[in-house]
Amino acid sequence: MACIEARGLRKSFGSTIALDGVDLRVEEGRILGIIGPNGAGKTTALNAMLGLTAYQGELRVLGRDPGSERDQLMRDVCFISDVAVLPRWARVSQLLDYVAGVHPRFDRAKAEAFLGKTSIRLRSKVRELSKGMVTQLHLALVMAIDARLLVLDEPTLGLDILFRKQFYDSLLNDYFDRSRTIVVTTHQVEEIEHVLTDLMFMNRGRIVFQSRMDDFESRYVEVMVHPEKAAAARALKPVHERQVFGGSILLFDGVDREQLAALGEVRTPSIADLFVAVLGQQSEQAQGASR
Repeated sequence: MACIEARGLRKSFGSTIALDGVDLRVEEGRILGIIGPNGAGKTTALNAMLGLTAYQGELRVLGRDPGSERDQLMRDVCFISDVAVLPRWARVSQLLDYVAGVHPRFDRAKAEAFLGKTSIRLRSKVRELSKGMVTQLHLALVMAIDARLLVLDEPTLGLDILFRKQFYDSLLNDYFDRSRTIVVTTHQVEEIEHVLTDLMFMNRGRIVFQSRMDDFESRYVEVMVHPEKAAAARALKPVHERQVFGGSILLFDGVDREQLAALGEVRTPSIADLFVAVLGQQSEQAQGASR
């Protein structure tokens, strides 16, 4: 069953096109990472899914229309934006009381367990917390809600590397149970690579790449090519090439690994490497079309 399904999703702000005919299907029980530069349309897409912005096209989230059925939808959806906004006057314990009172699926014990891994005290006021601690508090509140869909827009912005790792470990071990669905956007690509089941790149309001992580790992290969074999490697039509320490690293799509192993050191590329290659190809195509 599809958790999210979009067809021809469009959104513009004046003359700026934020979403340009997006078609998307996310199955239940998956963890989708949406990667893209600033202005790619990632946050606008999330806002459409959450009923926070009007759009053109067809969109269903958990079988509901986010625009007309938002009240019912948000009973099953949690959202963390890139800016954690909590009332500065409130104590941590008061926020726990409030969420427990308004959301029937909030597990206070779980929230306190998350907070127990931090230096945040229950009697602390939000205004006494650092930016990173406010984000930690926000994460603890939201992850303690038993939701079918969790939407994360740059969820660890402002956190140090130690807590970012703890957060993604908690996401896998304490939250994700293969029945929930998670959609996450981030610029810290390397830190979510081991978490994702599905990957999507966006640029200029369009989806420019989609893949399951299993397919990504079997399909793409990087080769650190021996200089004397560079010509033979290029004859196999790599999708991208970059220079490192005087050598060449070539990225291939669907070429046999054993054949490539004869040309140099073979490895699976990182998401960041593939992202640079895909956007580089798109830029070259755009330049060629304008000539």
